[in-house]
Amino acid sequence: MVHLAGKVCIVTGATRGIGRGIALQLAESGAKVYITGRTLEPRKGSSLGGSLRETASEAEARGGTCVPIQCDHTSEKDVERLFEIVKNENDGQLDILVNNAYAAINAIFSSLGTSFYEFPPTLWDDTNNVGLRNHYICSVYAARLMVPRKKGLIVNVSSVGGLQYLFNVPYGIGKDACDRMAADCGAELRKHNVAFVSLWPGPVATENVIDTIQTNIESGRNDDREVPKGYADKDMLPTFKICETTEFAGKCIAGLGSDPNIMAMSGKVVTTFDLGRKYKLQDAHGHVPIDMCSLKFALQHSGHTWLASITPSFIQVPKWLMWLSANRFY
Repeated sequence: MVHLAGKVCIVTGATRGIGRGIALQLAESGAKVYITGRTLEPRKGSSLGGSLRETASEAEARGGTCVPIQCDHTSEKDVERLFEIVKNENDGQLDILVNNAYAAINAIFSSLGTSFYEFPPTLWDDTNNVGLRNHYICSVYAARLMVPRKKGLIVNVSSVGGLQYLFNVPYGIGKDACDRMAADCGAELRKHNVAFVSLWPGPVATENVIDTIQTNIESGRNDDREVPKGYADKDMLPTFKICETTEFAGKCIAGLGSDPNIMAMSGKVVTTFDLGRKYKLQDAHGHVPIDMCSLKFALQHSGHTWLASITPSFIQVPKWLMWLSANRFY
């Protein structure tokens, strides 16, 4: 069902992974979607693929419209040019911005199991320049278009790493700040009827994740200093292949973009599972992805696989208990 017809969107970092999936779903829902990334044309010899042209071609094959804009999100001039193009081509209209661009995958995997003080301080920039910093800059330019029109939605793609330790120190700080950005920007934008949310996808079977697991299996690596627990385990491959696809987050954002009560969620963290349940969504394989707030998920990812196997998936860990587990007050 086309329910974003006439809307103008920007999805940053849409050459592959979650960004590509979000762009495809927004375009399929009827929106005109501007997509950004560093790679405009298909790369020869790349097993993972990933270019703006490929994403745009797939969107068009589904009957949607994607406009590729090559953009280096470390460059504020490139970002400013992106928003000028969108403004000029659409009479100042921008309805949805999805802050997804992220360039830290290699930095994350290279630093796993190593303490922050053992790496150069530049690990911070590698992790958060195209991410936290760029999300803020894009949000500034987006708000300048949305506020005069008194409507719009900004989404930061974040993760549970903003609540508890995950991967490395700069990663957690960056994701926590993305959540706080949604809260604080949402507070200032509320009077202008512009919503800002932070989206937590669950485990997602991106091309990079699947490729990393497969590579680690083939190389026989299972060292916690090299890969996360379970990422070199052959049993994890089928698990990731049946979790969220890269397009489920896109279905959720399409739902947010057409929700008449979106302001009730502004400033909040929302999960893909909760949005899927709210909007009655199914993933590409016809299943509902696992709830990362479920007891089953918590047991599985804390190493209690046997207990997880006999625990019903509908038993949830209350969100207030999750927040208390990260309580920072003495």
